[in-house]
Amino acid sequence: MKSSLLFLFIFFSTAIFSQQRTYCNPINIDYGYCPIPNFVTQGKHRATADPVITFFKGEYFLFSTNQWGYWHSKDMLDWQFISRKFLRTEHKVYDELCAPSVSFVNDTMIVVGSTHTKTFPIWMSTNPATDDWKELVHESAAGAWDPQIFWDKEKDEVYEYYGSSNTYPIHGIKLNRKTFQPEGEVYDLIALNDDEHGWERFGENNDNTFLQPFMEGAFVNKHNNKYYLQYGAPGTEFSGYGDGVYVSNHPLGPFDYQSHNPFSYKPGGFARGAGHGATYQDANDYYWHVGTITICTKNNFERRIGIWPAGFDKNGILYSNTAYGDYPTFLPSQKKNHLDANFSGWMLLNYNKPVEVSSTLGGLQPNLLVDEDIKTFWSAQSAKKGEYLISDLGEKSTVNAIQINYADQDVTLMGKPETTLGHQYILYYSDDKKNWKILLDKSKNTKDVPHDYIELSNTIKTRYIKMVNFGMPTGKFALSGFRVFGKGSSTSPGVVQNFVTLRSGKKVKGERRNVWFKWQQEPNADGYVIYFGKTPETLYGSIMVYGKNEYYFNGLDKSDAYYFQIEAFNNNGIGGKSEVKLAE
Repeated sequence: MKSSLLFLFIFFSTAIFSQQRTYCNPINIDYGYCPIPNFVTQGKHRATADPVITFFKGEYFLFSTNQWGYWHSKDMLDWQFISRKFLRTEHKVYDELCAPSVSFVNDTMIVVGSTHTKTFPIWMSTNPATDDWKELVHESAAGAWDPQIFWDKEKDEVYEYYGSSNTYPIHGIKLNRKTFQPEGEVYDLIALNDDEHGWERFGENNDNTFLQPFMEGAFVNKHNNKYYLQYGAPGTEFSGYGDGVYVSNHPLGPFDYQSHNPFSYKPGGFARGAGHGATYQDANDYYWHVGTITICTKNNFERRIGIWPAGFDKNGILYSNTAYGDYPTFLPSQKKNHLDANFSGWMLLNYNKPVEVSSTLGGLQPNLLVDEDIKTFWSAQSAKKGEYLISDLGEKSTVNAIQINYADQDVTLMGKPETTLGHQYILYYSDDKKNWKILLDKSKNTKDVPHDYIELSNTIKTRYIKMVNFGMPTGKFALSGFRVFGKGSSTSPGVVQNFVTLRSGKKVKGERRNVWFKWQQEPNADGYVIYFGKTPETLYGSIMVYGKNEYYFNGLDKSDAYYFQIEAFNNNGIGGKSEVKLAE
């Protein structure tokens, strides 16, 4: 009898939680705690940024700032960490790679970190799936901050790009193919032009006129014999942190500003920011863009990592599709069209819906669990077993997936601990808050899952989801977002009416880098997505707005006309798009 029950339990668990088809940003990896100890000012926290991913010998390799190692994955979902300190003991700068370059030449992966000196090594490995590295260059004479070593495969030439400054441009130099040391002159390639490009202006809303914006994170792809030089701006602390791109016929320029910019941009929604990243191809040769998500609550450098579908359109325009970019998104294995088919269609079911909790710490109130803002969070008074939350979906709904985002309240860990207690909890579901069934038991989990994401292969229908804490790696039981995805049982919103775009004309004195949107509130809407671009066919930019019927956007290029479109969404689905509006 016991064996029969065990078989049924295993079968049921396998049926509900089989191989996932989707992921959800921020990606769920074991981010290090306080990786830059000197910057611990407001409280200990997790952080990383400046990511780069490359597909090498059948696996994805992910490197990012100050993590005492790197991750690899066969499916871009299950990331395994490899502990490794790359800098030699005489290097006293954080003792780890900052904003690293990761690339490969033939069968050899090449890694180098940021430096203002010219004494750091370049590392090489033909087997990076294990800790198997040796020095390619003992002391690189091309020391640089935020570097990228780029191999031009067709020409078998190597170049290095670098720069992180609010004063200096992005630089480029050719490297000797055999020695990987610089040869020839250093070229000044591109610089910020925030007088023209509104999105490059400093500040959370691109409206700070007192400080110079930062340009950083150079990264190059080659596509159809053109070189795409990407860069991050205006500052890593801001929701509008994005990546722009210039294009050239030669690896050292001259470069021209792409018509669609920023090409990677996500100023709205739960997880905001999509800057200082890298564009790479998957196992099927589809493109993706990985970038930095900003939290910056406990510290200016509290950040995470996001991945978005990307690509080049028929005219060679580089884009990154961030619409619904923190909702469940199909993995590379699903081979979806990156312009319009990578979003799963599962909607957020519990935005601003009622929440019950076991206890509350100070002003960290329960509604902050469901306000779709990663910068805010609820905390229980302790990390004791039995602390809980109950999320009301408002109606009986079909549940496809759940994302649990922990918030690092009162954490005590530092660095990258070899072993920690995993996040331990049990999820239950109910139609009446009286009779509860177990949805998922992770009460004995040993894995670090700060942004745990669970996809159900067999959906459930329910109204209430309950999470009971059983143990934390460190700190209190605190979450910045308890997010339930699927479809409600009512209707999607309608087409948005009276969508107005107001912008100063070319012959009228005014600020043309800004535009004001206003629209009639759609009664059934939770939020809206505004699309923008410079032609009606290239509305690749997007902004997600919750609970409002107006938005100020300060990210336009001054000299160009723009086209805009809007759609409403709720827990049941997405409404039709409005007519495209031209703003000269």
